[in-house]
Order: sequence, then structure tokens, then C-alpha cells
Amino acid sequence: MTLQQWAEYGWLRSHTPSMQEISDLLAIAGRDIADAGSGGISTDWQFGIAYNAALKLCTILLYAEGYRAGQGLQHYRTIQALPLILGPERNNDASYLDVCRAKRNTVEYDRIGATSDGEVAELLEFVMELRADVLKWLRLKHPELLP
Repeated sequence: MTLQQWAEYGWLRSHTPSMQEISDLLAIAGRDIADAGSGGISTDWQFGIAYNAALKLCTILLYAEGYRAGQGLQHYRTIQALPLILGPERNNDASYLDVCRAKRNTVEYDRIGATSDGEVAELLEFVMELRADVLKWLRLKHPELLP
């Protein structure tokens, strides 16, 4: 499928991003990476904050391509757009982030203690690599959105 097909199904809406909006989302991702790695809070919160950074990076990709998630399943669709934008070799990354999405929902709404230091470290490493990839992609595909 393509993003255009997703839009035809109503899963995405048209969106015109601005440089300021992308800059703000990058700043949020940077803050969340720093906060999730700083310690002093539970691993559940660290995991949730790191997940938020990943979500913001996926949001940047979607916005830069001229879309935003439609009503319902917004986090899921934003994450699943990752391989549609960066390529099918990122299918495993979208699957990994979907597992993280479900775990984040568990620790946010259902119970505490469902994450470990190792899971936080793994997600933080993934997010830092994703951030580098998103910045590289923006420089190549949408340099007008970078300050």
C-alpha cells in the first residue's frame, strides 16, 4: 500500500507541515531522549518517554510527506507509515515500535513494573538511531523543513 491509498481509505488526512512544526517536533524528541536516559524515574516512565520520542520521529516523517493520521488508531498508523516512507527494510522497526506501543499502553493504563532497564536501554538506542535516520532523510527529501 501507499500513503495515498491510506488517505483514500480515510486512515490519513492531508497536512501541510511548516519548518517551525518540524523543528518543534525534533525538539520534543530530543528532550524526550534526554529525559528518558537521565534516570531518577521508574523504568515504566522512562519507557513511555522514549516511546514518545519514537512516535514524534514517525510523526515528522508522516507530516513531511504531507499527511497526518486520521481519527482512530493514530499512534498505530503513524508507526506503520514508517516503512512506507523509509522503505520496506523498516518493516521490522515498525513491528518493534508497535510492540513498544502496546507495552507503553500497559504501563500507562493497566499496571506498573512491566518494563525493565534493558528494555529502556534498547528502546533508547533504537530511538537515537531513528533520529539520525530521520534527520538524514529530511536533509535529502525535505531540506526546506529544516532550519
